[in-house]
Amino acid sequence: MKNLPTRNELMSPTIEAIKKLGGSANTDEIYEAIVEDLQLSDSLLEIIDGKTGQSELQYNLAWVRTVLKNKGILTKGGKGIWVLNGDNPIGVAIESKNKIKKVEEQEAEEELSETEKWKKDVIEIITEKLSPSSFERLIQRILREKGFSQVEVIGKTGDGGIDGRGIAKINGILSFHIIFQCKRYKGKVSSGEIRDFRGAMVGRTDKGLFITTGTFTRDAIREANRDGAPAIDLMDGEKIAEKLKELNLGIDIELREHISINRKWFDDF
Repeated sequence: MKNLPTRNELMSPTIEAIKKLGGSANTDEIYEAIVEDLQLSDSLLEIIDGKTGQSELQYNLAWVRTVLKNKGILTKGGKGIWVLNGDNPIGVAIESKNKIKKVEEQEAEEELSETEKWKKDVIEIITEKLSPSSFERLIQRILREKGFSQVEVIGKTGDGGIDGRGIAKINGILSFHIIFQCKRYKGKVSSGEIRDFRGAMVGRTDKGLFITTGTFTRDAIREANRDGAPAIDLMDGEKIAEKLKELNLGIDIELREHISINRKWFDDF
């Protein structure tokens, strides 16, 4: 059985993936490109990291991006965008992958742990503390904050797995109707659940949105974007946490001031 690539073995594929994607990419695009390039099976992708509860590949890729950032090979932009630095950083990465000092590994580990911990905590609170109806109201609030109008939670009167509906507007001109389904649990949404949801939405809306505090199997992701079928947008637990942070809903962000002295500036005096 093929094993997951080690962290060092993921260095060059990460850089190659970003390079192939035009020199910049978000975390999802990097993940998908590496899965495709390395032809990783679903069974490997479903291996869970014991510390974070997320997939081991996602955890290791986050660690790799942190190390590459510390090396100056990547720069982190806004909204999870990673940018490739330099003309030919691949050779630098290969040369340096066996020279990563223990202190740098520890620093990257601590930074990653802190970054991922808050998401895990948010998902745990939503999953264990909120009732199904409270979760639906939370999703309603997020959609409203993101510009959706007439967002309605159908609740127990819903059918076919439809939990709510709303209207999304693009640039204040175009609009389309959506229906959404909410699943508040820790498991994985299967392709069958995506097909059932599509069957309920066809002919009743312009767009479908499937939201879960858990994750989606690879088959579910493929089913949601299957050619010839109405596309369904997916939002997993991590994306819910990221939206709450972006909208400052239930998450307080503390910014630390960093002061540096520009010594050259004083040379003019």
